[in-house]
Amino acid sequence: MTLLTVKVIPNAPKNQIDGWQEGVLRVRIASVPEKGKANEELREFLADTLKISKSRVKLVFGQTSRIKRFEIEGLSEEEVILAFSALKRK
Repeated sequence: MTLLTVKVIPNAPKNQIDGWQEGVLRVRIASVPEKGKANEELREFLADTLKISKSRVKLVFGQTSRIKRFEIEGLSEEEVILAFSALKRK
């Protein structure tokens, strides 16, 4: 299991990875931050990007904060970092 810290920016034109800043992954999400919609869309986006099922991505901290922490099941920290770093370079 890997812990991933994410800073989310809601109400973006589209879902996208902005890259890493001081060990925190910056992600833009198109959804609005109400009633958990942005959290769920972020969870699905992370799972899709990592090519894993969303059941393996669990929000463990930051339900109402822009800084969130997710548990990523079945991937090492290195695999997670490489997946998002490679995506940003495209």
